[in-house]
Amino acid sequence: MNSTEHSSEIMDKDLHVTFVEMMYHLLPNPYESQEINHLTLAYFVISSLDILNSLPSVDEKEAIANWVLSFQIRPGNAADSDDGQFYGFHGSRNSQFPPDENGVFRHNNSHLASTYCALSILKIVGYDLSSLDSELISASMKNLQQPDGSFMPIHTGGETDLRFVYCAAAICFMLDNWSGMDKEKVKDYILHCQCYDGGFGLVPGAESHGGATYCAIASLRLMGFIEDNALSSCNLSSLIDLPLLLDWILQRQGTDGGFQGRPNKSSDTCYAFWIGAVLRILGGCNFVDDKALRRFLLSCQYKYGGFSKFPGEFPDLYHSYYGFAAFSLLEESGLKSLCSELGITDIAAIGV
Repeated sequence: MNSTEHSSEIMDKDLHVTFVEMMYHLLPNPYESQEINHLTLAYFVISSLDILNSLPSVDEKEAIANWVLSFQIRPGNAADSDDGQFYGFHGSRNSQFPPDENGVFRHNNSHLASTYCALSILKIVGYDLSSLDSELISASMKNLQQPDGSFMPIHTGGETDLRFVYCAAAICFMLDNWSGMDKEKVKDYILHCQCYDGGFGLVPGAESHGGATYCAIASLRLMGFIEDNALSSCNLSSLIDLPLLLDWILQRQGTDGGFQGRPNKSSDTCYAFWIGAVLRILGGCNFVDDKALRRFLLSCQYKYGGFSKFPGEFPDLYHSYYGFAAFSLLEESGLKSLCSELGITDIAAIGV
């Protein structure tokens, strides 16, 4: 057996809590190169602790909320609020430049993914999002939507694909403010991303991909364009080709029990969430071989906590988080249930 493997028939929650708490206090050296995504890394840590039912104390939650709020970007004055920029959250302290002559912090632009992570963390620690200026965030987010309905992540340019469509939809949903997007254009863009084989590509014409398929289905659900448990409905006149999509999804579970993101790729821990969450949203969980999936995930469980991408490798924060999320979808004892559409626990999603 490889020394990195942890042979077990149980999901060792206590070891995982210890692993994530270490990440909470100090990220290891290899994460230095990801400093620009500090808020995203924090999301993986805080959301992991929430799924594991091990969030910090009330005082620490307040400190976390204040830390997250320090990444929020605001215009220097009221006149600047309509300057074409996006006023959300930026991902790193290092992207916040020294203040100008008026004492206003300059910044390296807010980002849709960082804003999604910031709002998710705030909901997890119980912060009331109504305290935020949702009108500013939403109105400025309009600057990121493109004529075809897609979204750029930052106002100065960048890729436009389903990842940022999802971030925009999740932001609107969490703020309960949809003024920041043209939902009809977004819907049309998503529909153009469904491929001939039933899955969704990141952009129209791209290869079907597990992560892109999640972004498409979760966005449509958050926007109210598809109903919950759509597969159980007798009405198959859905916006999307559900039978073809289901066929593509069910082909993603491999002989090792894990899920792959694309045909002819190895099973990977994170797709247990990306694919599993799509099935949960659509009401197709019964089509999954839960026992085989659980065995695959346990083969990726590290002996000192955390999950790796593939069996026998060292764990990382990203795959550990999605391993915990996948076990939550599998209704593992002792874990909180997950809101599949938002990627946070049900309790955090409804604000209890």
